[in-house]
Amino acid sequence: MRRICLEMSLNISVLQPDTSIYCTYQQPYRLFAERLSQLEEAEGDFDHFTQSYQSLGARRQPNNGLLFTEWAPGAKGLFLTGDFNGWEKLSHPFTRKEHGKWELYLPPKRDRSPPVLHKSKLKVRNDEYLFRISPWARYVTKRLDSVTYDWIHWDPLHPYLVLHPRPPKQRSLRIYEAHVGIASSEEKIASYQSFTLNLLPRIKHLGYNCIQLMAIMEHAYYASFGYQVTSFFAASSRFGTPEDLKKLVDTAHSLGLTVLLDVVHSHASSNTDDGINQFDGTDSCFFHPGPRGNHSDWGSRIFDYSSWEVSRFLLSNLRWWMEEYRFDGFRFDGVTSMLYHHHGVGMSFSGSYSDYFGMHINEDALIHLMLSNHLLHTLYPECITIAEDVSGMPGLCRPIAAGGLGFDYRLAMAIPDKWIQILKERRDEEWDMADIVYTLTNRRRGERSIAYAESHDQALVGDKSLAFWLMDQEMYTNMSALMPMTVVIDRGIQLHKMIRLLTHSLGGEGYLNFMGNEFGHPEWLDFPRKGNSESYRYARRQYNLVDMQHLRYQQLNAFDRDMNHAEDKHGWLASAPAVVTTINQEDKVIVFERANLVFIFNFHPSCSYTDYRVAAGRLGKYPLILIFLILGRVRFGKEVFEVNSMGSSF
Repeated sequence: MRRICLEMSLNISVLQPDTSIYCTYQQPYRLFAERLSQLEEAEGDFDHFTQSYQSLGARRQPNNGLLFTEWAPGAKGLFLTGDFNGWEKLSHPFTRKEHGKWELYLPPKRDRSPPVLHKSKLKVRNDEYLFRISPWARYVTKRLDSVTYDWIHWDPLHPYLVLHPRPPKQRSLRIYEAHVGIASSEEKIASYQSFTLNLLPRIKHLGYNCIQLMAIMEHAYYASFGYQVTSFFAASSRFGTPEDLKKLVDTAHSLGLTVLLDVVHSHASSNTDDGINQFDGTDSCFFHPGPRGNHSDWGSRIFDYSSWEVSRFLLSNLRWWMEEYRFDGFRFDGVTSMLYHHHGVGMSFSGSYSDYFGMHINEDALIHLMLSNHLLHTLYPECITIAEDVSGMPGLCRPIAAGGLGFDYRLAMAIPDKWIQILKERRDEEWDMADIVYTLTNRRRGERSIAYAESHDQALVGDKSLAFWLMDQEMYTNMSALMPMTVVIDRGIQLHKMIRLLTHSLGGEGYLNFMGNEFGHPEWLDFPRKGNSESYRYARRQYNLVDMQHLRYQQLNAFDRDMNHAEDKHGWLASAPAVVTTINQEDKVIVFERANLVFIFNFHPSCSYTDYRVAAGRLGKYPLILIFLILGRVRFGKEVFEVNSMGSSF
């Protein structure tokens, strides 16, 4: 058994010790250390505590009997019913144990086979005769004629056998954000199998080295994009079986691709029949009781992170996805909502330290995040954790021993907002070069960021992708290379390339792209719902467009591939932050150096320049890596530009 011990010293380096906030920042570390020590002392071993999926839920015993254990502190009685007993309601009662636990043992059949067959339906029933699904259920499905999910006992005779090791930790992250269900050109829900067969080779070819999978944790409402989780230990059955997902991850590993899970521990679905809400019949159980336990904007339940059993549930959930499915890390969704009692609702976050320290901080959630990162980075040194936080919390991506929360990266969420704001409010002749550079470089030193020009948020119905903001309706009529290039399409394609390359090279220490945006997917995302007559028309990604030789989507796709391969060769994401040498508002020129490369951007809508002088940090010849003119044609004639004591020109 692996033991996780607290071996660290208090070495706060995030804030200077002479500030009034210094003592405030030490408090979470002390509470974290106390909580970890308490868990070690009470549970005997933190490693065992975080593997509670082996002692809760349904587990097959060595003799093929089944042991069921649930935590339901508010229940007066608990019963198991399902296919195995003809849905007899009260024939199989649980026995009450200590600390709100309930237990039921089913012996094997006479032929020593398991008492509950693989794929059998189950339900937990409490004293008020409410049907519930176990919070630890590993597979749940929904019949077409039903509105709720059923708990299915998943115990295959021949489980998937892993063939490939995890890839080594990537030097720099180039992330392809993907949703399995929309990974098809057809108007349907795509599958794990089709993603494995069709998308993984495409992602590899494009030069991405990491996949971030959304909507894997089971969610009853498809249109929630996976952010209203109902079963935390179950992989979504609408895409296939658990074994199908294991094969997807294993195949990705064979291609050298890191796979991250978009994990949702910031809240849970308010569903009761097929969620964990009111599992024991009370308003609390896993959540805060009363108004504090409800998210006013999301209509979901808020976890009580001070609860011992909630820590057991959520930390074990991370271990489950790492051990059972062999994910390589996590993107933690909704971290801002966790960090603050106000959940970030209505807050502008000016950057003042008073925004981040005080009574409005949810210390229990903060400690839980520290425990999560401590667990993952201790047991899995190659594990990657990314925080989705809009507030800019200091120390979020600093080591725990240095007073931080321990994340590896934070999402640079201001960058896509800035690009959308610019495209909405200004013509490109009016773009402010200094404002763009400030947004792309305004990040905390010593804390790594994932830069992106757009993600799934910008693709949702009610907004537009960058490509559609740039080219709008002409994307439906003028993207054929068999037709003359229009000014709108020409300019739109080039700005699309420049925005993405500038963000990629200047904006952070990692890069993220949402599926389809690499080739300028023309339409928004809208999942089936009553408002669109349950249509799948916009709940898909039209990869067929980029595969058509006569469409200009291929140009965007090829540029995205070349950009990623250039980064893979030169490693600018893993290098020190860029040194910006030129910001010329009148000429609309931005120049900076990074990874021994000089990046030169001309955003002027009508002027090109010859012999334009810029600063460069070293003498010598610079080979041209990626170069394109404002009209979109690659310039091959000049292969290098030279820097001498008088400066450089291009």
